[in-house]
Amino acid sequence: MTLAMNLGHLLTQAAQKFPHLPAMVHGTRSWSWLEVNRRVDSLATSLRRLGIEKGDRILIHAPNSPAYFECMWATFKLGAVFTPTNFRLAPPEVAYIARSSCAKAMIYDRTLAGAADAARNGAPSLQVLISIDGPRKGELSHESLCTSEGGAFPECEVRGDDPLWFFYTSGTTGRSKAAVLTHGQMAFVVTSQLADVMPGTTEEDRSLVLGPLSHAAGVHALAQVARGARSVFPTSRRFDATEVWRLVQEHGITNMFAVPTMVKVLAEHETVDRYDHSSLRYLVYAGAPMYREDQKYALQKLGPVLVQYYGMGEVTANITVLPARLHALDDGSMPVGSCGYARTGMEIAILNDAGVPLSTGQTGEICVRGPAVFVGYHNDEAANAAAFRQGWFHTGDLGYRDEGGFVYLSGRASDMYISGGSNVYPREVEEALLMHPAISEAAVFGLPHPVWGEAGVAVVVLKEQRVLTHEDVLDHLDGKLARYKWPKQVIFRDSLPTSTYGKVLKRTMREALLREGPIWTP
Repeated sequence: MTLAMNLGHLLTQAAQKFPHLPAMVHGTRSWSWLEVNRRVDSLATSLRRLGIEKGDRILIHAPNSPAYFECMWATFKLGAVFTPTNFRLAPPEVAYIARSSCAKAMIYDRTLAGAADAARNGAPSLQVLISIDGPRKGELSHESLCTSEGGAFPECEVRGDDPLWFFYTSGTTGRSKAAVLTHGQMAFVVTSQLADVMPGTTEEDRSLVLGPLSHAAGVHALAQVARGARSVFPTSRRFDATEVWRLVQEHGITNMFAVPTMVKVLAEHETVDRYDHSSLRYLVYAGAPMYREDQKYALQKLGPVLVQYYGMGEVTANITVLPARLHALDDGSMPVGSCGYARTGMEIAILNDAGVPLSTGQTGEICVRGPAVFVGYHNDEAANAAAFRQGWFHTGDLGYRDEGGFVYLSGRASDMYISGGSNVYPREVEEALLMHPAISEAAVFGLPHPVWGEAGVAVVVLKEQRVLTHEDVLDHLDGKLARYKWPKQVIFRDSLPTSTYGKVLKRTMREALLREGPIWTP
C-alpha cells in the first residue's frame, strides 16, 4: 500500500490555518491551536528520545483532560499505536490490556496509580511510565515532556494500513481483544463524520467533550480537529447536567456526543430551562437504543438537534446515520425505531446463517463492508476468521431493513447487553462470580432498565449450606470488574433451568422475571 497521510497531520494543519484560535478550553484556561501543536510536538520528540518508535503501543489510562488530548495526538504523530483503556476498569483488567497489547509506554492519571502498578507488574514489555499529574519515583512527568525543547516534529511516514489505534472491545468469550484501526481507515471515518453526522462544521464550532475519549467521543473529537473547532472540557470528572448546560450557554456549544442515557438526563434535568442552549446544532447519540418517548421528550426540549448513528469499534462509529432532519415528534414523519441508513461509502447486508442475503423485512445478521471496516483483531486469527466471512464483516447484531433502506436493530446474536452505553458481556461477569467460593452456578443477562436502558441481573445458585447477600456478591466483584459491569440485581435460586443438553436457559429466566413484574430495587 502506498504512503498515506499520518492522521496526526490534522493537528498540524489546524495550527497552520488557525494558529491563534482556541483549540482546547478547560475551566478558565484556554490553549490555541499553535500552542497545542507545539506541546504535542514536544511530547512526541520526548517520547522518541525515550525509545518509543513507530508501531510501539502507548497505553493511556486516564479520564478526559486536555493532557489526554495531547497524548492522543503525540501518539499519532509518532506513528505509535494509541492504546486507550476505559479508566473505570479494575487494575487486573488494565494489566491484561497492557500485557496483550505489548505496550511499551503507559501514560496514566495519578489517581489511578493502582492500575499503573498492576500494568507494570503484569506487562514485561512496559518500559516507560508517565504520570499526567505528579510522577512517582522512576516515572516521568507529562507536563515536563510537553514543555521541553524540540521544535517542530515531522510526522512519521505511514501507509494506509499502518496501525493507529488499538480499540479494545470484547467478544463472546468475554476476553477483551484489540480491533486494529489504521491511519487510512480513520481518515475515511473523520471524513464521514463531517459529511454524514455533522455537516457544515467549521472553525467557528465549539464541541463539548462528554463521553470518554477512549471510545466514540474520541472519534468525535478527531472531526473537530479536522475543522479547527474548539473542544471544551468539563472540570468535573463525573457527568454533571448542570455543568453541561452552563458550559453550553457560556461557550456557545454547537455539538456534543452522548449516549442515550445522558441525552435523557440532559433533557429531563431542571437546568435545561435555566440555561440558553439555542447554539446547539448537533447532539449526536449512539451506543444503545433510545426509547421513543425519551426521543420525543428530548426533541420537545432541545429542538431538531438529535443525530443518531449505529457503529461499533470495529467499524468505528460508521455503519448508519439518522440525521437531524429525519428526527420528528410525529411518528409518521420519521422511521421510528430505525438507527438510520448506510453511511456514505459503506454497504450493509442482512445475511442468514449461510451468508445468503435476506429480503426486505427479514431479520438476520447485520454485515458491513467498506473503508471504515478495521483490518482485524491483533494476534487473534480465530476471531478474525469468525468475523470476516463471505466477503463481509459480521457485526454479531441482528436486524432488518425496510424498503427505504433504513436499518432496524432487533437484537444481538450474543448475550451481550448495553448498559448506559457500555457493552457488558455476561460470560466475563459469570466467570468473576464463580470465583467466589460460595457460588456454585451463575447466569447473567440484561433486562430493560428505566435509567440505564438495560442493566444486568445475576441469577446465582449457592453451594450447599452457604449464605450470601446481594451486597456480599458486589463486594466480591470489587477490584475484579469495572463497576458498570456489575449486576444491578442479584437473585438467588436453588437451581438454574437447563435444556436436555445441559445448556442454561437464560431466555426462560429472562421471560419469567419479566412476567413477575418490576425487579429493580432503589
